[in-house]
Amino acid sequence: MPACGKSVTGVVLAKSLGMNFVDTDLIIQENEGKSLQRIINEEGIEAFKRAEEKTLLSLDLKNTVIATGGSAVYYPSAMEHMGDNGIIVYIEADIEEIKKRLKNIKTRGVAMSKGQSIDELYEIRKPFYEKYADVTVKSDKRSMEVTVEDIIKSLGNKVSCGY
Repeated sequence: MPACGKSVTGVVLAKSLGMNFVDTDLIIQENEGKSLQRIINEEGIEAFKRAEEKTLLSLDLKNTVIATGGSAVYYPSAMEHMGDNGIIVYIEADIEEIKKRLKNIKTRGVAMSKGQSIDELYEIRKPFYEKYADVTVKSDKRSMEVTVEDIIKSLGNKVSCGY
């Protein structure tokens, strides 16, 4: 979900683990030459989804923490690619916390249908996040540092397995 802390937490997690960091939203913007919202506005949600899936499938996952867009779970082949080659961490945040953090939904480039509410999006995506997650860590009302510590504890020795 947007505003659960994927990008900020990912940077600190990567630094803590001595790994690389990639934010797929930034890669999409670089590849397409425009913001996520502009892609959605000018080319439509389906064009955005194609660009996102292509980006996810092209990632080199070795020794890298990746912050995906919240809609990554819509692409089974991409999730399989990431799950086969890494550890998928679901940073779970309560919908009320997400709404409190999310100030720029209209310009953020969130893959949602016209007229769809953030509550509806949450209800659709949550089962996918739970399905694909190897590790789930709550981020509600917690500092990013505590969230990172919880992720590292949850990963245990999985990180040294060559991911």
